Amino acid sequence: MYEQNTSMMNTPERNTFLLPAMVEGDFSSDEIAEDADGLQMMSFQRVKIPAGGALQFEIPTEDPDNPDYARTLEGVILYNHSAYTLWPEGSEYDEDTKPLCSSVDGKTGIGEPGGACATCPMNAYGSARDGGRGKACKNMRDIYLLRSGEYMPLLISLPPTSIKPFKEFLNRAFVYRRRATYGSLIQIGLKKENNGSNDYSVATFRLLRDFEGEELAQIRAYANGFKEQIKAINIQRALINEEQRTNDCDYVIPESATAPGSPDGSYVVGEIDGNYEKLPA
Repeated sequence: MYEQNTSMMNTPERNTFLLPAMVEGDFSSDEIAEDADGLQMMSFQRVKIPAGGALQFEIPTEDPDNPDYARTLEGVILYNHSAYTLWPEGSEYDEDTKPLCSSVDGKTGIGEPGGACATCPMNAYGSARDGGRGKACKNMRDIYLLRSGEYMPLLISLPPTSIKPFKEFLNRAFVYRRRATYGSLIQIGLKKENNGSNDYSVATFRLLRDFEGEELAQIRAYANGFKEQIKAINIQRALINEEQRTNDCDYVIPESATAPGSPDGSYVVGEIDGNYEKLPA
């Protein structure tokens, strides 16, 4: 669902969106990096579209037993990409199992069977292992949403039922207006749908306001640096998963993987539980 809040866009007095580099902290980047050196414990906060028609997002906190809940999420989409994954049968929700094949662009899969996603039999409708009309390969969409004043973006995983409304929103709010997603503040909500037998939740999207002038320039620089590094990280992650799956061994992390990110020092990269993620700088 696409909505545009024109009243907020036309309001002259509006809050400035705070990027991580603008937020003052009590500790320096060097102090934080030193504390995290060698640890494999940090990652993006992953937010999923809830099941059963629920209308609240569950947001992880430092206390795993006490997450935060919110009806809407507001922020800037720094980057979004396909997240195609083929899991061993029965292991889709087992975090200790490596995927058989994965793709971060919806075009080329890395693993088994690998190759072109468009012609892969596991990515064809009707290939679902339960005999249904769906696909064996799970087609998701990952959105990196940075909220004002936060150091790390939320990683929001859109299931197939929410990809169509996101595509429609992307076209109307950005593509047709020739704007990049980082050029506007958006809001993500939830609505309940029913497929005839079960309730399920679908993401809704709303344009709040556009960034302009110096504010846009700062956000553009930050988003472009983030996007290019995440592209490289995601490809490397897929290659690591494939090597671990085929060789059943741990992967030695190259020094280049922990090199600083954007020139402005707004973030660096660290290795987390076999995955590469951003650490706050």
